[in-house]
Amino acid sequence: MAIVMRKSAEEQLAMVSTAVPETPASRWTAMRAARWVWLPVLLFTATRLGILLVAYLSVGLVADAPGTPPYHLRGLDNRLLDVLGSRWDTGFYVSIAEEGYFYEGVPLPSVAFFPLYPLLMRAVASVVGDALVAGILISNAALLLASIVFYRLVAESWDEAVADRAIWYWLIFPAAFFGTAVYSESLFLLCTIGSLYFARRGYWEVAALLGIGAALTRLVGIILVPVLLLEWWAQWRPQERAKEEGVRPSPFALLAPLVIPLGTLAYMAYLWRAFGDPLAFVHGAAAWARQPQSPWVTVAGLFETPVGGWWAALLAGNIHLDNWIDFLAVLLFTGLGLVLLYWRRWPEAAFVLLGVSIAFSSGLLMSQRRYMWALFPAFIVLAKWGGRPWVDRLVTAVSLMLLGLFTALFANGYWVG
Repeated sequence: MAIVMRKSAEEQLAMVSTAVPETPASRWTAMRAARWVWLPVLLFTATRLGILLVAYLSVGLVADAPGTPPYHLRGLDNRLLDVLGSRWDTGFYVSIAEEGYFYEGVPLPSVAFFPLYPLLMRAVASVVGDALVAGILISNAALLLASIVFYRLVAESWDEAVADRAIWYWLIFPAAFFGTAVYSESLFLLCTIGSLYFARRGYWEVAALLGIGAALTRLVGIILVPVLLLEWWAQWRPQERAKEEGVRPSPFALLAPLVIPLGTLAYMAYLWRAFGDPLAFVHGAAAWARQPQSPWVTVAGLFETPVGGWWAALLAGNIHLDNWIDFLAVLLFTGLGLVLLYWRRWPEAAFVLLGVSIAFSSGLLMSQRRYMWALFPAFIVLAKWGGRPWVDRLVTAVSLMLLGLFTALFANGYWVG
């Protein structure tokens, strides 16, 4: 026994003597290795605190805010909870989580909103006791996770410098405050970014599940079908596999994109059973004048000459700036999608261009800036260009200025998307 104990002690001494001492250089290397975690967490925390600060202060500074719209909203004593959970569409998600869907006999049918987000709100509300608080927790947790996965996706496909800028531009985009409020954008982003990321890593089963989740969160989630098909094709091509040192995906991996529509079909089946109309989400959206139409018709309406002419309307301040801001956002993201196409980044280009096309064919310009924020691959293009200092400063300055403005307006009940 003594021999065994002596040997064990000698082994421990040898292990201690051969251990590499921790140095500042080794600690820096460890931090660099974990950059994909701490940097997204740091940027998420900093941008969310900034948004909350602007929202909190602006409510007290703006004295003539408009009245509360009839959107199932309830006033709250807590100012921040009120801003994040009692503005515009937030009321529909809280209503669905607490009371279920409404279709006929109401001016604004809640069936226009897809069910995964309010379902999760109802589940979390059973723990925290309030659907509104549950929605805020889900949105921010999903955005944090999406930030980490987005960083990994960009860093592995490009490099860390591009990933640093991409995550920064994305989190300070003028509509990024919607990711903190009770809106489904964060959950949709987590599902779509995660689906592409896991497909690229070869985990097609996970990509399929997240794709179904995206299609169950928003109708536009079905664009993951062509996106993952293109991703499979890109991995299957011999030249691409040699470049990435990857392995040709199995033919069975093609099932991943093909099962994604099950999310939308499941919601349609529910609507059929509950209301006898599987397309109730389309017919319900008509209450907001959202009906499929050619983008050219939408653009033509934007360029109709105002009464008195353009110059008189401009001087009088009668130009509908919200529509022009949304239209410029559509033009910007269309251009960024075309750049991805030029770079032959087929899956990313398809995601952006199809996302723009579906959103811009909804018959309305309103909310386009919010829809554009969900088209995450476009920010990779900005991040590549952001390697030039003047581009980086321009994107940062314009984004922060508009993010602060739109956050303040939203906090005070004005429509900004």
